[in-house]
Amino acid sequence: MTAALTPVEIQATTAPLYARVRNIIPEIEWGVHAPHVAAINRLKEERNAVILAHNYMTPEIYHCVADIMGDSLALAREATKADADVIVLAGVHFMAETAKILNPEKTVLIPDERAGCSLAESLTGADVRLLREKYPGVPVVTYVNTSAEVKAESDVCCTSGNAVKVVESLGVDRVIFLPDEYLGRYVASQTDVEVILWQGHCEVHERFTADEINAYRQEHDGLVVIAHPECPPDVLDASDFVGSTSQMIGYVETKRPPQVLMVTECSMSDNVAAELPDVSFIRPCNLCPHMKRITLENIQQALETMQPAVTVDPNIAARARGAVARMLEIG
Repeated sequence: MTAALTPVEIQATTAPLYARVRNIIPEIEWGVHAPHVAAINRLKEERNAVILAHNYMTPEIYHCVADIMGDSLALAREATKADADVIVLAGVHFMAETAKILNPEKTVLIPDERAGCSLAESLTGADVRLLREKYPGVPVVTYVNTSAEVKAESDVCCTSGNAVKVVESLGVDRVIFLPDEYLGRYVASQTDVEVILWQGHCEVHERFTADEINAYRQEHDGLVVIAHPECPPDVLDASDFVGSTSQMIGYVETKRPPQVLMVTECSMSDNVAAELPDVSFIRPCNLCPHMKRITLENIQQALETMQPAVTVDPNIAARARGAVARMLEIG
């Protein structure tokens, strides 16, 4: 590795990046972040690495070191296009597994192996096999928020953004939809296909309530509420728009509501606010403890040590790759 950057070099290389986040990160905090941002961006060049960051990453990661940002579908798609030897997944473990499944020849790093997911942990491959026995011949549609083992037992994967399209693409009367119960209920409300559900939940989205949403409306006249379909049904009913993380961002960028409440992980509001200073964001701040395990410090360490590297059993990866590829083909 080359010598450490001097304070002058750090300031010169990070000043344009700080300009992107100045309205949401205080200058005193930036003094802590800047050395890591500068080091990471230099390490990316040395390692021929690319950083894929989920929308729930903190702004200093999302706006200052990430190369590709988006929801699960966008990251899965872009992972296959990355012209790099190394992929750093700034997100949770199932996302890193998906990147490895789609890029078996590349090194995929997850900065903290403890970055899990309550949805992914609610379902195993054995559970899927038992469901297939209970409902013979019924295709299995699996949310990308699952382990590689579960994907390998599935017919096709989906994201919150394309779940209805994926379900209807199968041309059947009913499907098994796993593992998110609330997303599955939302899908069922949008299609005539019968949806067999599993009781998995996102620990962030399931904490929101309709009473909470209504209380915010009383406090803020004209408030526009947009919600992720992983939220409970009463929350979706109390909202003005329901969509995936990318669809929520698109809604705000297009509609430019004066005041908006994004009913999802609250770092996403920070990231959108950095780009839309004319929109006022009301933040019901539910944080994902797993996403927040990813920091500038451990991204830098991962690039320095090339660890922790993600591995997926080749047999599992080959089967899972088919389900993910079908999702990407559907779009």
